[in-house]
Amino acid sequence: MTFELSADHETFRKVVREFAEGEIAPHVAQWDREHRLPLDVVRAMGDLGLFGLVVPEEYGGADADFTSLCVAIEELGRVDQSIGITLEAAVGLGINPILTYGTDEQKTRFLPDLVTGRALAAFGLTEPEAGSDAGATKTRATLAGGEWTLNGAKAFITNSGTEITSVITVTARTGEKEISTILVPAATPGLVVEPAYEKLGWHISDTHGLSFDDCRVPEANLLGVRGNGFKQFLAVLDDGRIAISALAVGLAQGCLDVSRKYALERHTFGAPIGSRQAVAFSLSDVAVAVEAARLLTYKAAWLKDSGRSSAEVKQAAAIAKLYSTEAAVAATRVATQVFGGNGFMEEFPVARFYRDAKVLEIGEGTSEVQRMVIARGLGLPVT
Repeated sequence: MTFELSADHETFRKVVREFAEGEIAPHVAQWDREHRLPLDVVRAMGDLGLFGLVVPEEYGGADADFTSLCVAIEELGRVDQSIGITLEAAVGLGINPILTYGTDEQKTRFLPDLVTGRALAAFGLTEPEAGSDAGATKTRATLAGGEWTLNGAKAFITNSGTEITSVITVTARTGEKEISTILVPAATPGLVVEPAYEKLGWHISDTHGLSFDDCRVPEANLLGVRGNGFKQFLAVLDDGRIAISALAVGLAQGCLDVSRKYALERHTFGAPIGSRQAVAFSLSDVAVAVEAARLLTYKAAWLKDSGRSSAEVKQAAAIAKLYSTEAAVAATRVATQVFGGNGFMEEFPVARFYRDAKVLEIGEGTSEVQRMVIARGLGLPVT
């Protein structure tokens, strides 16, 4: 039994940390104010190999394990959550469905640009009336004359409206009781990218609603087996939940790092505030939560890399996401309190951390959904 990442993983962590601290941290406050995703940074992440980590070498990837992706997401998320979710969504929700279910032609067509960061892919699952209840999908795709015609709408879709977005994997009803996934290239007529959302947090992340008005794509754009869409996106979300857990670990670690530093530098009544039990004990609790969250996250990643059963990975992913995301939200509250009045000011990173945290408990399955998944894993007949 070991509780350490490999030497290669730790070397890779150092590389990503240096990139995040050197290329992202000095500029992230400005990007956040401008609500702008810097595509030059996306390309630099591609040059570093981050988008191709889990992709086979034949498509330009590194053929690394899922744990490596989690390390990268954690380190980016430690500096900024928006940049972290850009990578997580681009790989976990963009590349992963094509890599897992695509034909050789689909992989050859889309993956080479996606792994370099010259293009981004999105995953169109959530709808205005179908969030946690993804089975209530209303978007429809009808097949006639060798083409799929899509009509409907999607909501909260990450990486869907950038200048380099190339393709969106869309879940749609292809029969009364049948959901399939279909690849829709970004320039397809009938696909409308709605204006960017005005969000509480994740200001740098690209997020849009989508609508489909007689949007036609070739029959060959079906991803995987017709009617298997529901099964496919559930598997995609299991992997995504581990990655979101890594993002949450990064946020909690970032809060601990900046709060510890501030607690040593900020003096009141002639002593650093870190000497006060109220502050010291609060940060001690955060340290415990970070350690526990990291162990749960990398255990889940290890289970996936080890080829364990889908049921085992699903349970571990739900446990990791539930604990890590709630721990991250709690860590931002502590960090803001440690900073006092300064924590309420946008010039300090904890204000951005605080705004960014809450969505972690919502995206890719709410905390309530995770509890339902865990309960079912325990054999409880929860509905």
